[in-house]
Amino acid sequence: MIAADTSSCLIVTGMPGAGKSTVTRLVAQRLPRSARLDGDQISRLIVSGRVGALGEPADEAARQVELCNRNLCTLANDFSDAGFTPVIDWVIPDRKQWNFFLSLLPARQVLFVVLSPGINVCRHRNTIRDPRERFDFDGYEALDADMKRELGGIGWWFDTAALTPEETADQIIHEARRRALVV
Repeated sequence: MIAADTSSCLIVTGMPGAGKSTVTRLVAQRLPRSARLDGDQISRLIVSGRVGALGEPADEAARQVELCNRNLCTLANDFSDAGFTPVIDWVIPDRKQWNFFLSLLPARQVLFVVLSPGINVCRHRNTIRDPRERFDFDGYEALDADMKRELGGIGWWFDTAALTPEETADQIIHEARRRALVV
């Protein structure tokens, strides 16, 4: 169970529409002391000059993604040191970014959950979101293939297509330490 140890850092990733934001909110609410760290919110701290992860110029987009990743890990370490379980919500698309996270979380037991309900479910969930929360994205096939190739075998690939967000959150809380611990 996650709640038993605040030295853990839970990272929940997946494609747009996989349920990361909803599930991490529910997980964080169910833990006795937690902090939800939303990569989208961290990246939007840049007010002027912001370039989205898939934006142009590509080198600036990559620099800003790295800055967001660094800030997420810094916050995770700070919250963990203060006795809170950090719950990170962010798309980690490849091994390079995954390794960067691990390098910045060396004192943590990292629990890595990939919400993997399938492309059609992600597309559908994205279309029924509040318009302010929708993500204009047409690269599902490529991202799915890249994530499976780069990150397959790491953590817990959790098919949540048939589960409610509440059921997903409950399973993560009860099974992540056993199924998602990265060693």
